[in-house]
Amino acid sequence: MPKVPSSLVAAGGLVGGYGVARWTRKRPLGGVVLAVAGAVAAAQWQERAGGKAAGALTAAYVAAFAGSHPLAKKVGAWPAVFGVAGAVALASWAVADRQA
Repeated sequence: MPKVPSSLVAAGGLVGGYGVARWTRKRPLGGVVLAVAGAVAAAQWQERAGGKAAGALTAAYVAAFAGSHPLAKKVGAWPAVFGVAGAVALASWAVADRQA
């Protein structure tokens, strides 16, 4: 079975978490999606790139989530979410997926 790129898991968690929270109107449910995807991505980062890289990418994932909120006030919610998801996906690809 082919491995799902960690960049896709991380971006999917950010976009999916926001989408679920928005469409269900249940923010905790969106948080569950965000957390589960983040945990899966972190495990992949640990396996593929080691502990230091996994820690840095996990910090970037959390910072992207937090940073999307003030960014949304400037550019809108969906553009902010897609922007931070793209940034995390690019970082994840560069650090953990590129050599796979």
